[in-house]
This record gives sequence, structure tokens and C-alpha cells, in this order.
Amino acid sequence: MKIAECRDALATALTHCHNAADPPTPLEREAFAIREMAQAYLEDGTTFYHKGDLVNALAAFWYGAGWLHFGVSSGLQVYESGRPFCPFAGLSENLPLMFTEKLGEKTHRYEHLLNTARFSVECAGEPATISNAFAGKVLFITGQYAAQGAIYVKYGAHENALACFSYGHGWLDAGVTCGYFRIMAHHEIFTV
Repeated sequence: MKIAECRDALATALTHCHNAADPPTPLEREAFAIREMAQAYLEDGTTFYHKGDLVNALAAFWYGAGWLHFGVSSGLQVYESGRPFCPFAGLSENLPLMFTEKLGEKTHRYEHLLNTARFSVECAGEPATISNAFAGKVLFITGQYAAQGAIYVKYGAHENALACFSYGHGWLDAGVTCGYFRIMAHHEIFTV
């Protein structure tokens, strides 16, 4: 998916999602936080995009998509017309050569960041609870995107790798924010 297409799809998805929980409840606050973060990264990515910073735009849009998809999967957000868009419907666009160094640096930094984050949390719920099972799903999804991103790095497809690392980190960060995980180390890399 091209960067502008991901931006537009995320913007459209946000207009077709609504919070699933009623105020004033803790679940409503979690749903609001999910939406607020996805919207913030849509806005940040749009600013980067208009300034010609395609690397940071790519990272922001896929990160925001990770937050939103976490929200839908957890039931905190309801998507009005079925399922939200898939930012991985096709390969990411190849960025111009002038971005090669920045893209490589950011991709490797985000790979390290995602792996550090994954191994810095533990499930917060009791083993037999529904919340613990969902936290396990989040860790599985995060691990899948970390692994897929590493494969893309191996083959030099840094745009796709950065998209995977950003998306996976969005899922994990949302899970931490909603209390599915305890941060055991590196508290500074999470948004809570």
C-alpha cells in the first residue's frame, strides 16, 4: 500500500469507527485513548507527508493503524462496515533513493525498539482469564510482525520492514496503555 493510500484508509477508518463503551467507564476511557492515539498519528503522519518526510510518514500511519486495529480487535472500537482496512494489502511503495540512509537507520532502530518492547512486558492478567488470553494474542501478533519485518530487512525491503515494526509496536503500545501488560523494563519506550 502506498503511503498516501494508508493515510487515506486510516482517515476513512477513523470516520467509520466509534467507541464501543459508554461514558463514564474505564472501558470508555480506554476506547477514547485508542482513538486519540490513532488520530494523533494520522495527523503527525500527514504533517510529515506534506513536509516531504516520507520515512516518518510511513512509520506514523502504520503505527496509528496498529493502535486502531488493536481497538477493533479488543472490542473497544466498533468499525461500522465490517472490518477495518488492511495496510498490508500490498507491498509498501519504494521510497526515492534520497531516503535510503534515513530509512535504513529508522528501520533498524524500530526493529530494536519493537523487540526491546516485546521482551519488556509480561501479561498482567491471571493465566486463566480472558484478558490474559487477549494479551497473549497481542504478543503473538506483535511477534509475527517483528518476524515478518526481520525477513523484509534480510531482503532489503526496508519500507515493508518499517511498516511491520511500526504496526506491531502500535498493537503492543495500545495493549500496555489499556492495562493488558505490566512493564518490567524500559518504561520510557511506552506511551503510558
